[in-house]
Amino acid sequence: MKVISTIAELRKVLDEHRAAGKTIGLVPTMGALHNGHASLVERSVADNDITVVSIFVNPTQFNDKNDLRNYPRDLKADCALLDKVGADIAFAPEVEEMYPEPDTRVFSFAPLDEVMEGPFRPGHFNGVAQIVSKLFYAVEPHRAYFGEKDFQQLAIIREMVRQLSLSLEIVGCPIVREQDGLAMSSRNMLLTAEERERAVKISQTLFKSLEIAVNNSLAYTKAYVEDAMNSTEGFRLEYYQIVDGNTLQPIENWEDSSYIVGCIALFCGNIRLIDNIKYKEEK
Repeated sequence: MKVISTIAELRKVLDEHRAAGKTIGLVPTMGALHNGHASLVERSVADNDITVVSIFVNPTQFNDKNDLRNYPRDLKADCALLDKVGADIAFAPEVEEMYPEPDTRVFSFAPLDEVMEGPFRPGHFNGVAQIVSKLFYAVEPHRAYFGEKDFQQLAIIREMVRQLSLSLEIVGCPIVREQDGLAMSSRNMLLTAEERERAVKISQTLFKSLEIAVNNSLAYTKAYVEDAMNSTEGFRLEYYQIVDGNTLQPIENWEDSSYIVGCIALFCGNIRLIDNIKYKEEK
């Protein structure tokens, strides 16, 4: 596996592959890789001739400087995992390489970015769009892979591709969970042992809500999840929204959509965690 740190070298290598008629898959990451990331890479390896994995902690999508500073980084371990699962190129640039000058582009994804994460992380999705579009221009992949744990981000990236008229396929991949059900996240390694034990209640509650939804209203189901989170010591719930899976707009009744997703964000101690569950699958 090649480790590349400049866009110029990356383009040179990929142009040779393109000239040979090879398809290219991209998995954008911020490093601190786990089995959830590995599943994205494995999907790309299966679908494409060449798989590029970017490892870059993007400063423009962080609202909290402490969060940016504390975000876990371990390039050596990341590269070992990528080599094991068959990635061809790890693209690990410095901040100056991706942002030789400030990126002043302002994207509008309304109403997708006005709900859920939007009010709590102003500017976050603009930063995501800045870096992901830069990666798309640098790599020019045939396909790019994103996890469904970041459900709102996935919808916004699809909208960005549409707005920029980019010619690539966005592939969403299912959430990968720990054995006890906790959604895999790079932030999980920042939890204390006690917080990690407590955090499993998030997924347990979401899975239980699927059963409750069968015979109860949407409002009752939503209240069940909110009450369970608010009554758990050490949790601070930011939101639990049950939304249309395409528009991301909140709905009031199970009959309002054929694709329904519940999305949650909360703090477990000082660590912010997100998860989601599908009440109705998209056909």
